[in-house]
Amino acid sequence: MLLAFVKAFVVGGLICMIGQVVINFTHLTNGKILVIFLIGGAILQGFGLYQPLVDFAGAGASIPISGFGYSLVKGAVEGAEKQGVMGAFFGGLKATALGVSVAIVFSYIVALLFTPKTKKM
Repeated sequence: MLLAFVKAFVVGGLICMIGQVVINFTHLTNGKILVIFLIGGAILQGFGLYQPLVDFAGAGASIPISGFGYSLVKGAVEGAEKQGVMGAFFGGLKATALGVSVAIVFSYIVALLFTPKTKKM
Protein backbone atom coordinates (compact mmCIF):
# COMPACT_ATOMS: atom_id res chain seq x y z
CA MET A 1 0.00 0.00 0.00
CA LEU A 2 2.85 2.38 0.75
CA LEU A 3 4.26 1.69 -2.72
CA ALA A 4 0.94 2.80 -4.28
CA PHE A 5 1.22 6.12 -2.45
CA VAL A 6 4.83 6.58 -3.55
CA LYS A 7 3.96 5.83 -7.20
CA ALA A 8 1.03 8.26 -7.11
CA PHE A 9 3.18 10.95 -5.49
CA VAL A 10 6.03 10.55 -7.99
CA VAL A 11 3.86 10.49 -11.11
CA GLY A 12 1.59 13.32 -9.92
CA GLY A 13 4.68 15.30 -8.94
CA LEU A 14 6.24 14.79 -12.36
CA ILE A 15 3.06 15.99 -14.09
CA CYS A 16 3.02 19.06 -11.85
CA MET A 17 6.74 19.61 -12.44
CA ILE A 18 6.16 19.62 -16.20
CA GLY A 19 3.44 22.23 -15.68
CA GLN A 20 5.75 24.37 -13.56
CA VAL A 21 8.51 24.20 -16.17
CA VAL A 22 6.01 25.31 -18.82
CA ILE A 23 4.91 28.21 -16.59
CA ASN A 24 8.50 29.27 -15.89
CA PHE A 25 9.86 29.12 -19.44
CA THR A 26 6.90 30.24 -21.58
CA HIS A 27 4.55 33.17 -21.64
CA LEU A 28 1.45 30.97 -21.78
CA THR A 29 -1.42 31.87 -19.50
CA ASN A 30 -2.63 29.43 -16.87
CA GLY A 31 -5.80 28.76 -18.84
CA LYS A 32 -3.84 27.85 -21.96
CA ILE A 33 -1.62 25.51 -19.97
CA LEU A 34 -4.67 23.79 -18.47
CA VAL A 35 -6.16 23.29 -21.92
CA ILE A 36 -2.86 21.90 -23.23
CA PHE A 37 -2.71 19.39 -20.37
CA LEU A 38 -6.36 18.41 -20.84
CA ILE A 39 -5.92 17.87 -24.57
CA GLY A 40 -2.63 16.07 -23.93
CA GLY A 41 -4.34 13.59 -21.60
CA ALA A 42 -7.11 13.10 -24.14
CA ILE A 43 -4.67 12.49 -27.01
CA LEU A 44 -2.57 10.09 -24.94
CA GLN A 45 -5.70 8.13 -24.00
CA GLY A 46 -6.82 8.17 -27.63
CA PHE A 47 -3.62 6.34 -28.52
CA GLY A 48 -3.94 4.07 -25.48
CA LEU A 49 -0.91 5.49 -23.69
CA TYR A 50 -2.56 7.10 -20.66
CA GLN A 51 -4.35 4.00 -19.33
CA PRO A 52 -1.08 2.21 -18.43
CA LEU A 53 0.00 5.35 -16.55
CA VAL A 54 -3.29 5.34 -14.59
CA ASP A 55 -2.90 1.61 -13.93
CA PHE A 56 0.61 2.23 -12.61
CA ALA A 57 0.10 5.45 -10.61
CA GLY A 58 -3.62 5.50 -9.82
CA ALA A 59 -4.67 8.88 -8.48
CA GLY A 60 -1.27 10.35 -9.33
CA ALA A 61 -2.26 10.21 -12.99
CA SER A 62 -6.05 10.50 -12.81
CA ILE A 63 -6.38 13.52 -10.49
CA PRO A 64 -4.41 16.17 -12.47
CA ILE A 65 -6.21 17.97 -15.30
CA SER A 66 -4.68 15.56 -17.82
CA GLY A 67 -6.68 12.86 -16.06
CA PHE A 68 -9.86 14.79 -16.90
CA GLY A 69 -9.01 14.57 -20.60
CA TYR A 70 -8.30 10.88 -20.13
CA SER A 71 -11.72 10.39 -18.51
CA LEU A 72 -13.49 12.25 -21.31
CA VAL A 73 -11.96 10.08 -24.02
CA LYS A 74 -12.36 6.86 -22.05
CA GLY A 75 -16.06 7.61 -21.49
CA ALA A 76 -16.56 8.60 -25.14
CA VAL A 77 -14.95 5.39 -26.39
CA GLU A 78 -16.98 3.23 -24.01
CA GLY A 79 -20.17 5.07 -24.99
CA ALA A 80 -19.39 4.66 -28.67
CA GLU A 81 -18.87 0.92 -28.25
CA LYS A 82 -22.25 0.54 -26.52
CA GLN A 83 -24.45 3.10 -28.28
CA GLY A 84 -22.67 4.21 -31.44
CA VAL A 85 -22.20 7.84 -32.41
CA MET A 86 -24.61 9.26 -29.84
CA GLY A 87 -22.88 7.23 -27.13
CA ALA A 88 -19.60 8.89 -28.06
CA PHE A 89 -21.13 12.30 -27.36
CA PHE A 90 -22.82 11.34 -24.11
CA GLY A 91 -20.21 8.90 -22.81
CA GLY A 92 -17.60 11.57 -22.09
CA LEU A 93 -20.15 13.74 -20.34
CA LYS A 94 -21.41 10.82 -18.29
CA ALA A 95 -17.88 9.83 -17.26
CA THR A 96 -16.98 13.31 -16.03
CA ALA A 97 -20.34 14.57 -14.74
CA LEU A 98 -19.57 13.93 -11.07
CA GLY A 99 -16.25 15.79 -11.19
CA VAL A 100 -17.78 18.79 -12.94
CA SER A 101 -20.73 18.86 -10.52
CA VAL A 102 -18.48 18.75 -7.47
CA ALA A 103 -16.31 21.55 -8.88
CA ILE A 104 -19.36 23.74 -9.48
CA VAL A 105 -20.87 23.10 -6.03
CA PHE A 106 -17.65 23.72 -4.13
CA SER A 107 -16.84 26.81 -6.21
CA TYR A 108 -20.24 28.21 -5.31
CA ILE A 109 -19.73 27.46 -1.60
CA VAL A 110 -16.30 29.09 -1.59
CA ALA A 111 -17.70 32.13 -3.42
CA LEU A 112 -20.35 32.48 -0.70
CA LEU A 113 -17.87 32.13 2.16
CA PHE A 114 -15.11 34.44 0.95
CA THR A 115 -15.07 37.93 -0.49
CA PRO A 116 -13.08 38.09 -3.73
CA LYS A 117 -10.57 40.92 -4.09
CA THR A 118 -8.92 42.12 -7.25
CA LYS A 119 -5.16 42.29 -7.54
CA LYS A 120 -3.62 45.73 -7.25
CA MET A 121 -0.89 46.26 -9.75
